[in-house]
Amino acid sequence: MSMNVNNNQQIGKKIKPELINKKNQDDINLAAQQMYNNQFKDNTNNQQIFNKTEGDNDNNDNTSEHVENIKEIGNIANVNPVKDICFISIIGEIEGHTSLPPQSKTTKYEHIIPMVIGAEMDPEIKGVLLLINTVGGDVEAGLAISELVASISKPTVSLVLGGGHSIGTALAVSAQYSFIAPTGTMTIHPIRTNGFVIGVPQTFRYFQKMQERITNFIINNSNVEREALLQYMYDTDEIANDVGTVVNGDEAVEIGLIDEIGGFSSAMKKLRELIDKNQ
Repeated sequence: MSMNVNNNQQIGKKIKPELINKKNQDDINLAAQQMYNNQFKDNTNNQQIFNKTEGDNDNNDNTSEHVENIKEIGNIANVNPVKDICFISIIGEIEGHTSLPPQSKTTKYEHIIPMVIGAEMDPEIKGVLLLINTVGGDVEAGLAISELVASISKPTVSLVLGGGHSIGTALAVSAQYSFIAPTGTMTIHPIRTNGFVIGVPQTFRYFQKMQERITNFIINNSNVEREALLQYMYDTDEIANDVGTVVNGDEAVEIGLIDEIGGFSSAMKKLRELIDKNQ
């Protein structure tokens, strides 16, 4: 028989008691095989229902609805996504060359970079919307994503939801137009490192160069003045155990770091305007 004893044990509870009591093992295997075939047939029918399109004829109106995809967790998504806009979420901590602990919520830059490239190369994609709620993370990884977003030709809009802290500031200004939620915040502070550090002047100069790269990127891609940005970055009176400043949404717009306060609908409206101008 094609099914082994282990498979029989797994579905043994579903076989009728009178079949289980049979002494003939071949009869039990035959019954198990029939039940397996019936289950496979039911699953095939269900899959055909899920894959139906609007043009399929069906007596039941409920089964004629078009289902876009089935999530890995088993939920069926009934909402048709927008086909011409690429939505990219940058959440948690940005993971770079070193893997973070499994309990950390991370965004891997090796996942985001192909998404941005795919949006640029796909002729059906007309614009990109970045949804940002990050505490920061790997500086070079975040800056690499920012440089890539700023370099694509298609319209881009960013929306800071919750927080766009540390290197998240560069990500927020990398888009052609940026929004921040009314309750959103952004932390502006110098770069720092963890782990082993060699206490020599070369290490300090390396950090200076890295900080200058980030500062220049933010200034070149936003309307903030260099003096104002550096003042916020090196402020020692704002954060108790750190150097820097926590900027709320209104203040971020006031100093020119972010273009406008708004939510998802405002970001979508602006992106549509940029798409229309780009066509």
